[in-house]
Amino acid sequence: MSLIERAVSRLAEAAPKDAGTPDNAASADDHAHTERRTSIEALADRLGGGSLAPPASPQTAPPAAQPPKASPTVAQPLQAATPQPAAQTAPRLAREPVRIHLEALRARGMVAPSGAATQAGQEFRLIKRPLLANALGRAGREPVRNGRRIMVTSAFPGEGKSFCAINLAMSIASERDHGVILVDADVARPSIPRELGIHAEAGLMDWLVDGSRDLTELVLDTNVDKLSILPAGRRHEHATELLASDGMSRLLDQLSERYPERILIFDSPPLLVTTEARVLASYMGQIVMVVEAGRTPREAVTQALSTIESNEIIGLVLNKAHNVETSGYYQGYGYGAA
Repeated sequence: MSLIERAVSRLAEAAPKDAGTPDNAASADDHAHTERRTSIEALADRLGGGSLAPPASPQTAPPAAQPPKASPTVAQPLQAATPQPAAQTAPRLAREPVRIHLEALRARGMVAPSGAATQAGQEFRLIKRPLLANALGRAGREPVRNGRRIMVTSAFPGEGKSFCAINLAMSIASERDHGVILVDADVARPSIPRELGIHAEAGLMDWLVDGSRDLTELVLDTNVDKLSILPAGRRHEHATELLASDGMSRLLDQLSERYPERILIFDSPPLLVTTEARVLASYMGQIVMVVEAGRTPREAVTQALSTIESNEIIGLVLNKAHNVETSGYYQGYGYGAA
């Protein structure tokens, strides 16, 4: 028997054992192929493919079949695009009020907003009453035009005008319904910061020179409720012309608009020494002229008053007077209409 015949004989002997039922006969290779195909299709379904597809090359593999990769520009977009909260939402810190040395003022016999009643406090209560009545239309009076603008001046330096301006402002600050802004308008020799023990830089003249400063940055709040200060600011050789300019009118209008409940007290230069006081007087509704008892000649008072060419209400305060006949409270000062 040839080799071929023996091979056929062996296949004939092995066929009944491996074939199974004739109707369902399938080769072992077909069965293995079917199992492999079924496994691949099941894997494709689990991966979301839905149907068996040819294997994709690495360049065209669908995103779902790729493991997720970290991308700094996609995974964390908010960190790259959003600024830090502290740099964007941090509130602007409020400016601390300047601190007036109240104990030092009280020790010098000046008006302070609290503490025991003093002689100076009683006297300036009497002085401020007609001024407030004119400014606000009280006691049956009509409000005076520009009556909230009150200038405190004198004929010569050293008569106590700054002393009276500070005390008057302190006394008005104790009012329940109205505050006060003390304006250091003695631009050649400002003394308000020194008298109050505070430090001030920019102020009135800086606004007139620059024209673009925010008044709220120049008006200083203090530790005395309802009392603010507008310093004199830088010195300028053309101070008179600046005070006489349209800029001064705009500044006064802005003060009135932004601080409608405030009385404006201007510590002015002396009338007989500079021309700034005469210019300032033209903006005012009321003028308080301080006269030093026993020192200022009557002729000087008359001459100083003659320099005021407008129709403001003018009051006289007799300062440093110790022998004035009064009802017991009114020994240091006198007030009367000129």
